Amino acid sequence: MNEVIKSILNHRSIRKFADKTLTDEQIKLIVQSAQAASTSSFIQSYSIIGVKNKEKKLKLSELAGGQKYVAENGHFFVFCADLYRHELIADQYNQDAAEILESTEKFMVAVIDATLAAQNAVLAAESMGLGAVYIGGLRNQLPEVCHLLKTPPRVLPLFGVAIGYPVQNPDQKQRLPFEHVYHEEEYQGDQTKYLSQLKEYDQQISEYYEQRTNGERKDTWTGQMATMLARPTRMYMKEFVEKQGFNKR
Repeated sequence: MNEVIKSILNHRSIRKFADKTLTDEQIKLIVQSAQAASTSSFIQSYSIIGVKNKEKKLKLSELAGGQKYVAENGHFFVFCADLYRHELIADQYNQDAAEILESTEKFMVAVIDATLAAQNAVLAAESMGLGAVYIGGLRNQLPEVCHLLKTPPRVLPLFGVAIGYPVQNPDQKQRLPFEHVYHEEEYQGDQTKYLSQLKEYDQQISEYYEQRTNGERKDTWTGQMATMLARPTRMYMKEFVEKQGFNKR
């Protein structure tokens, strides 16, 4: 097993960082690594907003639901779907590109591009001895996030990534069984087998929480998912995404 795979398999979310900022060189390397990710048809439909200002990070922390590690880290990156530059290009060439830019396809391209870039950034950071955690909580109050970051139309913040020097080494959560995720030749959707695999996985996750909390929690994965599915969240998203010029067609 080579060092790259070891690093990937050793991934865990870090939520406590030392009070030490990343250097400009580290930030540049992380962003360059993000840019090296694959991009659909060379469209490069994303942008990254780096936040150093402590007051701005604190405000983002509040908007994300009070997650302290949004404010306390080495550097905070916000990954955005971005078709703003492409609209400018269309104007430059006297083209009406609204139908294309507002299509579901281009929205998916922008989201996928940003996600691939972010994963490259995290892998690069971890290879440098840093830790990271993704922050989806920015989508709790996206209008306020957009206002704070001054994003123009056709730019949509998707998630943040807090990166810094880790001062914790949490246990790694067991992922779904390999057979549950990997399907060969065609989708294997046998319900009896699926439910059996999930029952086994629930036991593993319950043991993880029980050991981690000294018996205070015994959550199962399916229980967590059932709770999530019963509680609507961020239901404003479709309307807001369309308002920003995405996914309208």
